[in-house]
Amino acid sequence: MSAATGRRPDGGGVGHLLGIDGMDRSDVEEILDLTDTFAEIGRRPIPKVPALRGRTVATVFFEGSTRTRMSFEAAARRLSADTVSFSAGTSSLSKGESIRDTVEVVSSYGADLLVVRHSMAGTAHRVAGWTDLSVVNAGDGCHEHPTQALLDCYTVRERRGSLDGMRIAIVGDIRNSRVARSNVLAFTALGAEVVLVAPATLLPPSILGWPVTVAHELDPILGDIDALYLLRIQSERITEGLIPSLREYASDFCLTASRVARMRSDALVLHPGPTNRGVEISAEAASDHRSVILDQVVNGVSVRMAVLFLLLGSGRQLGAVDAGPQWRVDLEHRVV
Repeated sequence: MSAATGRRPDGGGVGHLLGIDGMDRSDVEEILDLTDTFAEIGRRPIPKVPALRGRTVATVFFEGSTRTRMSFEAAARRLSADTVSFSAGTSSLSKGESIRDTVEVVSSYGADLLVVRHSMAGTAHRVAGWTDLSVVNAGDGCHEHPTQALLDCYTVRERRGSLDGMRIAIVGDIRNSRVARSNVLAFTALGAEVVLVAPATLLPPSILGWPVTVAHELDPILGDIDALYLLRIQSERITEGLIPSLREYASDFCLTASRVARMRSDALVLHPGPTNRGVEISAEAASDHRSVILDQVVNGVSVRMAVLFLLLGSGRQLGAVDAGPQWRVDLEHRVV
């Protein structure tokens, strides 16, 4: 099975989106091309189509995330799918129920697809092996967050037309970031050059095999990049001794008004959210014309609509190779 899609070599079986790893350029571009259709739907007075009427999408979040959950649920509702929501904070996990038991219970409510988020790497892959439903990885530990990478790629492509030849810097806690891992794979698959910018303590122990270059200072590269991707810094990095303090980190790596002014006029500023103002980015930089942070939020719904439709509505396996794009169907009617 493909690490990205979970499909069998013969093209059969249930489709999944478990990671960017295992996807090639055509796989990524297929999803981005379909996203254009759903972005148009989002601009309608009533942004809803019956493409997944009668289907049920379950968000199974063992780790908190308001933005990602809301984005998936909004995407499902715009496709007229029903939604079921599971939250670890109010579940029977505290009573000893296993993850597998929880998945089986949620599946029994008639779900067709599970959107899974967990703090342990590999959980989405395990869940895909326990159920005959489609599974989408909404973030697993420090491993991957594929739909975040897809919406980031879409946002950049929407503004620049193509990622080919772009130089994109990813700044911050690379070591612990699933977003960074997925974005490195997705950006480079689309032809971009990626630079990781972080103190040595926030880099992985080894980046052998990563298609990236590394810089330990932000200021020298500001004028030479086409996009700056800022990662959220978590307060626990201080207690772990990875950075001296948030103030010292901000002094070297926060995108301030003076720093953003040194970037190219057509450069882009991205952040997966939520932002820590004054740590990764200042209020002035976040509101600069180069910032596409709010575009990322809007595009997240459209990208996730495309993913849900490809897995449930079109009968396609993500990344499958065939003679033509079968997703070009009439979205105004139920697809069976």
